Amino acid sequence: MIYELRIYKIYPGKIDAIRQRFSEHTFRIFERLGMQVCDFWEEMEEQPKLYYMMKYESMEERIRQWEMFAQDKEWNDVKQKSEQNGKIVERVDQIFLKRADYWV
Repeated sequence: MIYELRIYKIYPGKIDAIRQRFSEHTFRIFERLGMQVCDFWEEMEEQPKLYYMMKYESMEERIRQWEMFAQDKEWNDVKQKSEQNGKIVERVDQIFLKRADYWV
């Protein structure tokens, strides 16, 4: 099992747009495509970042799922509509993790 921590740096003034996109569309699309979100957080700063953890059986599964997501018609329509007034996400950082064998 591998985990991916995804960190989204949001453009100023766009936090409500990313909240709406995730709550109304992205989570549902992830679920339809079999993508598993383990948890989701917002940084408590003036310019918040989003943090969420995804879970995969393997790196190959992760690659396959994100390729499907990138090609998904619904996702591409949602992304295009939500960015009509400018891009929302400035940068996405990714950290890949595995559970420590000695963790209880």
